[in-house]
Amino acid sequence: MKKVVVTGGAGFIGSNLAHALVEKGFEVHLVDRDPSFRRATLPKEATLHEKDIRATDEMQAIFAGADVVFHTAAVPRVPYSIEHPVETTDENVTGTVSVLTAAARAGVRRVVYSSSGSAYGEQKTLPFVETMAAKPVNPYGLQKYVGELFAEMWPQIYGIETVSLRYFNVYGPGLDPHGPYALAIGRFLMARKNGEPITIYGDGTITRDFTHVRDVVSANMLAATSAKVGKGEVINIGTGRNMSIQALAEMFGGPIEYGSPRIEAHDALADTRKAKELLGWEPSVKLEDGIAELKRDAGL
Repeated sequence: MKKVVVTGGAGFIGSNLAHALVEKGFEVHLVDRDPSFRRATLPKEATLHEKDIRATDEMQAIFAGADVVFHTAAVPRVPYSIEHPVETTDENVTGTVSVLTAAARAGVRRVVYSSSGSAYGEQKTLPFVETMAAKPVNPYGLQKYVGELFAEMWPQIYGIETVSLRYFNVYGPGLDPHGPYALAIGRFLMARKNGEPITIYGDGTITRDFTHVRDVVSANMLAATSAKVGKGEVINIGTGRNMSIQALAEMFGGPIEYGSPRIEAHDALADTRKAKELLGWEPSVKLEDGIAELKRDAGL
């Protein structure tokens, strides 16, 4: 059984990845500073370390003997990064440098870094291709992009393999619908379940490429083993199809209200050719099917 580590292992993506890795027979270690939200649903076979990823020496000890580190830990959400730029930069940038450094010192073969399509920001054309210059429009997008730059540098200096996956609006089972910074799908689902109006920030015309968490998990698994990556490559993980927030809200039904727009890119759409070429990955879950599954699970 190969040892693997998932940072942010109690998070939305990290916990889904943890279950998949356990099912594949890996020796799974999870690192999370505050696993309380999902502690009861984490795989019992995994070893949980309640640690801060910025504690580099402690990370090195946990990473010792690991083949792969999946770095999913982050303080997410664009609005929160705008309100707390210092704290989120410390955790998202310094935390990533700590993980990369600890992994290199521990002799880990490869780090798979969870980045974000937010790094693209506003672009003049769609879809977003990895060769485009990053133009983040908020601290979160910038923080994720800086993490990619560090991940690209580490193979050259320290000899560790890295690959960065740019996710596009991940949703699916286990998402957190609570709090003011919850993702749109989580907020819409909770509003519908509680019989409350759905709130759209802005006029609903912005578009996003919504990607199911099972597809993100499969991309991580492939990125850990592909012989075609390891030198800090940046790869889009999206569906290659976008939808307006208005159309998304209408899929849930019920009344809709509109709030002030947020500081974010207006449109997003992933070009997924590089993922297919380098990882052999393609999305498998249609948005309509994914939303229908969430609604069924919520009793709607």
